[in-house]
Amino acid sequence: MKIDRITCRVVDFPLKGEFHPAWARGRNQPNLLMVLIEVETDDGVTGIGAAHAGLEAAITIERFVAPYFIGQDPMYVERLVPILRDTEILGAPVYCMEMPLWDLIGKVARVPVARLWGGYSDRVPAYCATAELRSPEQRVEDVRRMIAEGYRAVKFRFHLPDPRDDLKVVEAVRGAVGNQIEIMVDANQAGVEPGHGGHRSWGFPLALEVARELERMNVRWLEEPLPRHDYDGLRRLRDRLDTLPLAGGEDNHGLHEFKLLIDRGCYDILQPDALLSEGVGQMRKVAALAELAGLEVAPHTWGNGIGLMANLHLAAAIPNCPFLEFPHDPPSGWTAAARDQMLLEPLVIDAEGCVRVSDRPGFGLVLDEERIAHHTVSTHVVSARD
Repeated sequence: MKIDRITCRVVDFPLKGEFHPAWARGRNQPNLLMVLIEVETDDGVTGIGAAHAGLEAAITIERFVAPYFIGQDPMYVERLVPILRDTEILGAPVYCMEMPLWDLIGKVARVPVARLWGGYSDRVPAYCATAELRSPEQRVEDVRRMIAEGYRAVKFRFHLPDPRDDLKVVEAVRGAVGNQIEIMVDANQAGVEPGHGGHRSWGFPLALEVARELERMNVRWLEEPLPRHDYDGLRRLRDRLDTLPLAGGEDNHGLHEFKLLIDRGCYDILQPDALLSEGVGQMRKVAALAELAGLEVAPHTWGNGIGLMANLHLAAAIPNCPFLEFPHDPPSGWTAAARDQMLLEPLVIDAEGCVRVSDRPGFGLVLDEERIAHHTVSTHVVSARD
């Protein structure tokens, strides 16, 4: 079996309503931009993946990855992974290219990828990841709806000019629903979208002040309280806390950075992302290192339903994953339906707030080909015949 053809389609899906993510410096995000990746073999098997990116990722794959994947056996993933690492010095990070290889292998083996990797569970608890900044009153209303829908955990963003005002959201929700739902907080201090204004860097004193307040309110974790490479600051902050875990890692790249995060004692919970941080198979190595260090792994997800599916299979295959991130923030334009609009079978939570792993082989993806075709803006193909 050899890789015969690689196709990247840049797809620009519209959102039905306005969406102002906290990390976007106040800007409206009108769309979901992604690259659909298909790796086809000479035996007619196709592996599916995606990039949380646009044209830059498609061109990087076309120029720096596809020429060295074509003609290779997709079963030998570890031989191909170094190409993805080397590519980052020339183009956009495309660790996402490991995903279609594992999807393909699962299809050939006729088993879900999570089971191919040894399996730990057939479902994973989800937390409802919000993105916008809203008033305490609105968030109380949102959380009551989440509880009714079956969610057992929720994540809020802290991005107001004064984080003491952000704390009022957690106080209001705790006062309204008590401990009916777990609460996580994301400060997004590791990285935000480029631009001017709309973001305040915390620094260590403010991060410690906020963390201690969240600790008092029994928050499950504080995410990205300091810049992603402030290893000393993160360790110092973690050492000053008693019960509040620190989480992060989505904006760190490569196994070497995650080893640094572990060795330097930066986080209690690592959050690699199969489309951003490292290849989904390589993330199993991160999870194993974390397990040995007594740490948890809760994969980050935001961009699209294909990436969420990859992170779900990883989460279901490891013993140290407490939660799966489940982006969903109605009534904004970013909902679970919008996130998964490239799929005919969107991911949902069950009555106990968990996401189940499909029994279909590979990652179990069923694409909405008609919708994808309608919103495709460019197609990039490299084949053995070129």
